[in-house]
Amino acid sequence: MDNAEWKKRLSELQYKILREADTEDPWTGAYLKVKTAGVYHCAACNNPLFASGTKFNSKTGWPSFWQPVHPERVITRPDPRYNMERTEVLCAHCDGHLGHVFNDGPQPTGLRYCVNSVALYLRPSKDATDRP
Repeated sequence: MDNAEWKKRLSELQYKILREADTEDPWTGAYLKVKTAGVYHCAACNNPLFASGTKFNSKTGWPSFWQPVHPERVITRPDPRYNMERTEVLCAHCDGHLGHVFNDGPQPTGLRYCVNSVALYLRPSKDATDRP
């Protein structure tokens, strides 16, 4: 899909985050405090990304997860922007920017996938450990 089509499909903020790798302001995301069971999907392409059972309160201002539903659902790459050493997380299906992953999360993985709410869509279900 080209940029013009993405601009038609996504809101202005979704486009800035998913296609231009911007970041929503901390503590403002719609999913920050949500505890509903279900699976979080990519807001751009509907790729299932994170089960609600892996979501935790990282106290960072963004929804955080300790693992994706399947490793192949996300891709990571170094992100040297802003003179920081970070690892960017992208949707493996549409290359949409989701956020970053850090090595300061809870066990069993020790990872913290710090994700922009606007990059997600929650599909509620009865089971917080759903794995599509």
